[in-house]
Amino acid sequence: MSSQKRLLATAAVVLTSALTAALTGCSSSGGSGGDPLKGDGGGNGTVVVGSNNFAESTLLSDIYGEALKAKGLKVEYKHNIGSRETTYGLIKNGTLTVLPEYNGALLAYLDKDAVPKTVEETGKAVTDKLAPKLGLLEPSRAQDKDAVTVNAATAGKYHLTSDSTIADLADAAPGLVIGGSPEFQTRHQGLDGLKSVYGVTFRSFKALDAGGPLTIAALKGGNIQVGDVFTTDPSIRKNRFVVLRDPKNLFGFENVVPLVYRPDLPKAGAAALNAVSAALDTPTLLKLGTEVQNEQKDPMDVARSWLKAEHLI
Repeated sequence: MSSQKRLLATAAVVLTSALTAALTGCSSSGGSGGDPLKGDGGGNGTVVVGSNNFAESTLLSDIYGEALKAKGLKVEYKHNIGSRETTYGLIKNGTLTVLPEYNGALLAYLDKDAVPKTVEETGKAVTDKLAPKLGLLEPSRAQDKDAVTVNAATAGKYHLTSDSTIADLADAAPGLVIGGSPEFQTRHQGLDGLKSVYGVTFRSFKALDAGGPLTIAALKGGNIQVGDVFTTDPSIRKNRFVVLRDPKNLFGFENVVPLVYRPDLPKAGAAALNAVSAALDTPTLLKLGTEVQNEQKDPMDVARSWLKAEHLI
């Protein structure tokens, strides 16, 4: 998930563009607060709920935020900020108070060598590496894992099925293009791990987005043959994509869990978010994501409807 090497001046332009995009991105549903890159976060009685730059993160942030509002807390949204490389810094300095996270992916970011064998070990390993004022709340049963996914044509050509593993792609991979968000190219849970863990090396990498519409469109259209697609993405079934199994657990455990800046989150807020986690499972996450992405429903409306059904608001 990274770009090719550039001259320093070019890299500065790219960074500026990325930050500009972070400033302008916001959900149609919840509104956006101030500049997400400024230190104008919580601490004044406001809980600032952020999200990364993909649809499911926005949906989860709306669920968290509305659950907090139901407890009488003042909530501000900062949606579609960017990747973890940006949002972790913002919650670390208190600009954000709450951020939907995935325990395994967060651990890989904090400690690429960690190999926990259970959800509990994953949570403990993350907690041990977190910045001092950060904390994880209770993980949900819902998991959304990165997955090496091939389009229908590639699956047919190489006889790949839902029983096939990532390793089964090794012989074909040198002739294939894989796509995903820029960070996938440098993360262990990306090209590095695919090579070191499974011995899979691709012809080239195309920088797109984090399992979003660019990756799905490129995979569907054949511009890439393999993509990093999240396992709860409704596009998988719709387009007859094939997800390859990960028996060596490269992509780890990916339970949805609130990451919080503890000084600015009241106890009532933590309890509200833990109640959300207790109610959220993978089929539910897939259903809600389908409503947003396939049925084009507003994520805030979907969030509120589910919370009401679960008696959480």
